[in-house]
Amino acid sequence: MPLYEYTCCKCEHSFEALVFNGEDVECPECHGHRLEKQWSVPAQPRAESEGLPMSCNPNLPPCSPSCCRLPQE
Repeated sequence: MPLYEYTCCKCEHSFEALVFNGEDVECPECHGHRLEKQWSVPAQPRAESEGLPMSCNPNLPPCSPSCCRLPQE
């Protein structure tokens, strides 16, 4: 269920909407259907000091055969 940003052409209200497949979107202010989809900016990544949530845990066994914690041959 993608989240899209829209601006209403009738009242110029900007809003976000979860849009399911084939669903008709309307402005929550004036209930207009002439909408312009806006370009969305992706969320800013977390601070560089934080590891990715899927990175391997040093307290557990190696995460895969190519784990960076295994000795290199």
